[in-house]
Amino acid sequence: MVIINTMIKNRFSIILGIKRMDRGEVAKLTGINRKTLYNIYHDKSKGIEFETLNKLCFALDCTPNDLFRYVPDEN
Repeated sequence: MVIINTMIKNRFSIILGIKRMDRGEVAKLTGINRKTLYNIYHDKSKGIEFETLNKLCFALDCTPNDLFRYVPDEN
């Protein structure tokens, strides 16, 4: 059996840098808890709710694909 590992790359911190925004600003715009934003920013979350993703995309004027990228594992 061949097991293919895949990886979703979190680009939240990159997008914030490009937009020159900080997590506090995003928290004010979205109402998302600062701890949640901290966990997403530092890639410590195991998942993200669609409601949170929707708020982030609206506030950052981006798409889910801008925030998260699918990168297949080469092994």
